[in-house]
Amino acid sequence: MPSRQVGFPVFDADNHMYETRDALTKYLPERAENTVRYVDLDGRTKIVVRNMISEFIPNPTFSVVAKPGAQEDYFRHGNPEGKSSREIMGEPMKSIPAFREPAARLAKMDELGIDYALMFPTLASLVEERLKDDPELTHDVIHALNQWMHEQWTFDYEGRIFAVPVITLPIVDRALEELEWCLERGARTVLVRPAPVPGFKGSRSFGLEEFDPFWKACVQAGIPVSMHASDSGYSEVLNIWEPAAEYKPFIPTAFRTAALGSRAIEDAMTALTCHGALSRVPDLKVVLIENGADWLPTLFHNLEHAYAKLPQLFLENPVEAFKRCVYVNPFWEDNYADVVELLGADHVIFGSDWPHPEGLQDPLSLLDHFGGISEGDVRKIMGGNMLRLLGLDSKVAAGSWAETKGRS
Repeated sequence: MPSRQVGFPVFDADNHMYETRDALTKYLPERAENTVRYVDLDGRTKIVVRNMISEFIPNPTFSVVAKPGAQEDYFRHGNPEGKSSREIMGEPMKSIPAFREPAARLAKMDELGIDYALMFPTLASLVEERLKDDPELTHDVIHALNQWMHEQWTFDYEGRIFAVPVITLPIVDRALEELEWCLERGARTVLVRPAPVPGFKGSRSFGLEEFDPFWKACVQAGIPVSMHASDSGYSEVLNIWEPAAEYKPFIPTAFRTAALGSRAIEDAMTALTCHGALSRVPDLKVVLIENGADWLPTLFHNLEHAYAKLPQLFLENPVEAFKRCVYVNPFWEDNYADVVELLGADHVIFGSDWPHPEGLQDPLSLLDHFGGISEGDVRKIMGGNMLRLLGLDSKVAAGSWAETKGRS
């Protein structure tokens, strides 16, 4: 049974699957064969991308993982005792069916009190950065992952679990083809990495007019674009100060923890706003997942400063454009009341990051930290906003969510 009963539908916008070993390889075309492989190294299985071993995800088979919410106390209270990463993670566990396939996951969602969820892949976060100098190959590997995801999870399972396919943007025509492929198979949203877009002539901002056809196609399809935290390539910047072969999020250093912060998502949203995409495509809806919210005041300050100095370079007030188009999932340890005051409750959404160790063991426990937020706004944050964004609010109005869950 859930830890508590609530009288409204709960939509968790940040859930994750743990992919099987063949997720990136099963559907690779012949021209991309051996792009992704697995090798045994000192008794541990590692993923190899184009003959380079990656440590970005320490156990890419996910056969053994940290327990859901293992780092909850760490993120809530810090680390005054100076524990190591291994000590903070605690004892690992073997993967269970609910991590791997939708039927078991649906049963686990019932147990947790979650009615609906976006289901993001975990391995996807390492792909694009490690293939960025080969745009064609990047599109091939991402499409292979989407094929596996659709086969394993579908993009709309029982009207409750919505697996999120990935769209990579280096070649806009191929991005549009991939979007159409996903939409034909029922995708309710798509995942775009919040990062500079690699290309044949270097990287560029996805806020440039080159990408407007993609953003407009998402608007025409009536879907929001999800941007989940990922490897956005900032190791190249940090390596100037502290050289490292690869960014390893689970082996942090003092410098990288302090310097990286929210730079990637703040830069991404600055680019999307200042390069005009949110104004040229005013009906675009962008949902920021697992990127936190404490960077918003700094972003707004910087946008206001730029607008005051260079109004002729903007089509409209950039802060207003952001507030119209962007929806934010704060970290669960953020002060939700502050985010509501800044954005308005209609643009704040709930996500637990289950079953990742940095997430919540009990997603509904977030309700204990909603002081200062009205009941009506809590309903919006915990589910109403995402249901509206995905066009499911009429289903809820008809009461079908209660029937599904056996509630009165």
